Amino acid sequence: MLDQPSPHDHRAADEAAIRSLVEQRADATRRHDVDATIALYTADVVGFELPPPLAQGPAQMRDAAQIREWFSTWDGPILWDTRDLRVVVGGDVAYAHALDNMRGTKKTGEKVDLWLRSTIGLRREHGAWKIAHTHSSVPFYMDGSLRAAVDLTP
Repeated sequence: MLDQPSPHDHRAADEAAIRSLVEQRADATRRHDVDATIALYTADVVGFELPPPLAQGPAQMRDAAQIREWFSTWDGPILWDTRDLRVVVGGDVAYAHALDNMRGTKKTGEKVDLWLRSTIGLRREHGAWKIAHTHSSVPFYMDGSLRAAVDLTP
């Protein structure tokens, strides 16, 4: 009888693939690569992202013109680092969460150095992991001002 890989072996490979996908997403952002960004998403991806509206459906999340427009607001690369990445895999679905640091200069000259919370839901499709849901957020101050807490660092 041949030795069968344990479920743990599969989880380790899946986790490594998902960690690679998270890095591919960051790299696509750094390079302003619209096609690489879209290629990471499922056809039915939904995003709960920083800008309005409250939810972005697949048409918005996969809209090359919208992504290109956002990338064009940056002067030079968008520096993107991920820390404290945690990946949980369960069969053909998984989630990952991390703290992300986005830095760079906007075309307006504004310097950006923002820490945000990032959670992604993933689904295995045709043997490959794809992003089915994104959620990025920053906390807000509970002092009545409702001011976004963009000055926090880990």
